[in-house]
Amino acid sequence: MGVCSRREADRQIDNGNVTINGKVASLGDKVNDGDVVCYMNKPVVNSTKPVIIAFNKPKGIVCTAEKREKDNIVDFINYPSRIYPIGRLDKDSTGLILLTNRGEIVNGILKARNYHEKEYVVSLNRPYSRDFLKQMRNGVYLHELDTTTRKCEVRPISDRTFSIILTQGLNRQIRRMCKELGYRVEGLNRIRVMNVELGDLPLGKYREIEGKELDVLLKSIE
Repeated sequence: MGVCSRREADRQIDNGNVTINGKVASLGDKVNDGDVVCYMNKPVVNSTKPVIIAFNKPKGIVCTAEKREKDNIVDFINYPSRIYPIGRLDKDSTGLILLTNRGEIVNGILKARNYHEKEYVVSLNRPYSRDFLKQMRNGVYLHELDTTTRKCEVRPISDRTFSIILTQGLNRQIRRMCKELGYRVEGLNRIRVMNVELGDLPLGKYREIEGKELDVLLKSIE
């Protein structure tokens, strides 16, 4: 609700300053529709209008709201109200990332079980083989994470470039997948998140998501 950070919220709950329906809250308590949450004896009400923006992230910008990071995405965008990124894009990657002012939207988009699609265009350091594409599609075992990636859609673009659609968000997933197969990623650009497309949005610029595009996005995370 924008009252404070998550870590500060944990501290305030531990200090007994948060109640749910008049009872002192504990970490891990569930809150349902209709429950009354109070902080310092005042009801917490979300009166802010949902804001979601699409941003074309340049290389070098870090997807964090942490002010101590000099290249943080929030300061770079300088949006007139408080927003934070939905998920991450590597510092060395470019392309579409969504930002919002509502935590429930973040959670709805990031939940892995929802299989929300994210599409990327990837350039490698050398030409790839047909077997490489097959392995990428069928799932790659990542030794560093001790897990095998989900099956995904992969389409060739040129001898060194391909597009890939993921439905999970493992840390540096595409770079790790390519590395396991003996390739190095030289360029990674995200062009779509669910129904939101990067399109011709200029690098370093943002646009607000609204109208039908916003309706479809919100409906998909209900």
